[in-house]
Amino acid sequence: MNIFLSLFPLGWQHYLLGGLMIGAGVVVLFIFNGLVGGMSTVFSSTWSFVVDKPFFQQARFTETRGWRLVYALGLILGAAAWWLLFGEGIPLSTNIPVWQMLVGGFLVGYGARLGNGCTSGHGICGLGSLQWPSLLAVLCFMGTAFITANLVMRFLP
Repeated sequence: MNIFLSLFPLGWQHYLLGGLMIGAGVVVLFIFNGLVGGMSTVFSSTWSFVVDKPFFQQARFTETRGWRLVYALGLILGAAAWWLLFGEGIPLSTNIPVWQMLVGGFLVGYGARLGNGCTSGHGICGLGSLQWPSLLAVLCFMGTAFITANLVMRFLP
């Protein structure tokens, strides 16, 4: 029981509800619009507004950036609503140095481009539609995450 409390010190219910809400949102997006809502493509399509490089100006980014921007805004507003309604309005903080978050964000972004998608695209949308390449991608993501987390925990203070 102690390991459960150490893994979920604030409880597990909000993780379950959040996962169900994300899954429901992806299902609604696909059923009503036939669209797949992965976040790494949202990131790239948003950059297509301001970066003229050929990669960002591909039709798959420029033709879908409108709905993808609204999709991302919905995620941000949903998180803000949850925080205001259930988080008691208390800001959360972390002791992780800014440089580590920046390096981690860069590596995650690079990995998402390298893997042709992110955990939301492959893990939620791809696995939900029984895509074999997405299963392989998720196994690679998770294996790398487990190894990296253990190395960081062992070698960084």
